[in-house]
Amino acid sequence: MTIADFNLLFSSFKSIKVGVIGDVMLDTYWWGKVNRISPEAPVPIVTVEKKEQRIGGAGNVALNLTALKANVHAISIIGKDQDGNELIELLKSNNINSDYIFQSEQRITTNKIRIISRNQQMMRLDAEITHSILEEEEQIILNRVQQYILKEKPNIIILEDYNNGVLTEKLIEQIISLCKQHQILTAVDPKRKNFFAYKGVDIFKPNLHEAKEALNIISDDSSTSQLEKIHQKLFSKLSHHISLITLSERGVFYNTENNSD
Repeated sequence: MTIADFNLLFSSFKSIKVGVIGDVMLDTYWWGKVNRISPEAPVPIVTVEKKEQRIGGAGNVALNLTALKANVHAISIIGKDQDGNELIELLKSNNINSDYIFQSEQRITTNKIRIISRNQQMMRLDAEITHSILEEEEQIILNRVQQYILKEKPNIIILEDYNNGVLTEKLIEQIISLCKQHQILTAVDPKRKNFFAYKGVDIFKPNLHEAKEALNIISDDSSTSQLEKIHQKLFSKLSHHISLITLSERGVFYNTENNSD
C-alpha cells in the first residue's frame, strides 16, 4: 500500500459516523515525590505535584476514533456527580458528542486514580459501581440508541464492555437487533461476563486470552490451526460474521466463515 493509499484510507474516516456504547470512565493520574515514610503507618508519603484527568474505558475508543476524524457519539450511563461533569467536559473538548450520555443519581462515575512516583505506579484507587444498570436505565439507554440511529444514521455501532454494568445481556440483544433492522454494522470488544451474549454481531474482537478462557481452552497452542478452531467454536455460539482476535505482539488473527489470515 502506497502513501497515497494510506492518505485515502484515513481521509475516508471523515465521512464515517460511529456510535460507541459502553462503560465510559475517567482515568486520573496523580504524580508526586516520595521523600519519607508516614509516621502513622509503614507507607510512603507522596507529595502530589501534578494531577491529570483523561478519558478512559469505552471513551478511549471514542477518542481514538475521533483522532481518525470520524464523527463519534458516546452513549452510556455515568453518575450525576462532579466526576461525571468533568468527564462530559473532557468528551466535548475532544470533539466526542455526549448528547446521548445519561447522568444517573443511582450510580457514580467510574474513576480510576493512579498514584505515580519516579515513573512507577504505586497504587490505584477505583471509585466505581460494577453491578448492572437498573431496568429503567436499560430503557433509557435503548431509547437514546434509537434516537441516535434515527437522527444520525450511523455507519457502525461499537459495543465496548468493561464489566462495569452498562452493557447488560438484555440491552446487548436489543441493540444488535435494532442495528440489524436499520442495517448498521456492529462490532464488540467483549469481556467475560457477557461474552456469549453478542449473538449475531458483525465483528467480534476478543483477545486470545479472553477467547480461550470463555471456551475453557487450557492449551497454550496459538498456531493458525488452533486459532481457526477457536473461530469455529465462537461462530457456533455467536453466528457472527468476523472474528478479530488480538494476539498481543503477534498482531491480529482475522477469520470469516470462509477466510482466515
